[in-house]
Amino acid sequence: MSGELKKLKIEAFRSIELSEGDKVGEFSVLFNPTSYVSKYEIEYGEGQGQGTSGTSQRFGRIKPQDYTFELLFDGTGAASEPREVHTDIDQFLTLTGKHDGEIHRPLYLRLSWGPLIVSCVLKSAEITYSLFKPDGNPLRAKVTAVFSEAIEDTLRAASEGNNSPDMTHERVVHGGDSLPLMVHRIYGSTAHTVDVARFNGLRHLRDLRPGQVLRLPPLVRPS
Repeated sequence: MSGELKKLKIEAFRSIELSEGDKVGEFSVLFNPTSYVSKYEIEYGEGQGQGTSGTSQRFGRIKPQDYTFELLFDGTGAASEPREVHTDIDQFLTLTGKHDGEIHRPLYLRLSWGPLIVSCVLKSAEITYSLFKPDGNPLRAKVTAVFSEAIEDTLRAASEGNNSPDMTHERVVHGGDSLPLMVHRIYGSTAHTVDVARFNGLRHLRDLRPGQVLRLPPLVRPS
């Protein structure tokens, strides 16, 4: 006996914690995708010892996982009442990728489909139109959407099980954060605050904004 049909659903929130009180809206696809791509990538830095011909792969970080979906938008009425493809795509992009005035960035997303539940953000969306009305309005479109994993700092630290200063860390700036405090959380000292500011291209130590992502490099770099 087959299970109940579940549509791929995307919920949008104004906080990375995805709390229900910060939920803005949701979007369900008309057609479920026939496949999707999950990309798992590890970043290494090459370090070559003096007098050797080879290079060692020094672990840097595990990058946020990417998920690529091909979503079909149809206005022919083949599977439902006729729809306006432009309107449906605008709704999708507004919810997933447009700048939100309250948090000054695109919204945080929860993508769910069967066993797949991902906290993420929209990384890119490529739209291909393939069928048109006589007046040029589209009747069918395919959106290739790439979502990148986005996990709140405390949850990511718990899942990784480490807070080592010899690894590159990424941290999201929240309201009330300061650069010295964020540096102290990783290194146990504020001595590297200026170095971290320079590494991230900050002109001033107070040049932080909520939602900004900072990279905190390892204390010991390959020579």
